[in-house]
Amino acid sequence: MKILIVDDNPQLRKLVRMTLEGRGHVLGEESDGVAALQTALATRPDLIVLDVMMPGVDGYEICYLVKSAPELRATRVVLLTARGQETDVLTGRGALADAYLVKPFNPDALVAAIERLRGGQPGPYPARRFARAQGEA
Repeated sequence: MKILIVDDNPQLRKLVRMTLEGRGHVLGEESDGVAALQTALATRPDLIVLDVMMPGVDGYEICYLVKSAPELRATRVVLLTARGQETDVLTGRGALADAYLVKPFNPDALVAAIERLRGGQPGPYPARRFARAQGEA
């Protein structure tokens, strides 16, 4: 699986890279949203692990742009962010993210989310809990 890791924090990118190395993935990295979108369009990753809070364009907008681009529509997006309030998670859902993990995160949970998405299953998404509480699907 081709995975693009996007976070403005080099230590977080390193942690995600170390978590995913040795699992047969081809990994790429970017430190900002604009570069991530350009790299995604050029390399067509299968999955993007995307931070939300970055300088310039935030991860929600990048996620939405990825999902809106015909060339990238099949790319799965895992938002990995410190923003864990209900409104943040619902914004991620509105941006069409496939999964939403809150930092600090368990590396095993990230691996499990990627494997679920790779297998065509939905990823972990706290918004589903919020949606059920509101009577939505």
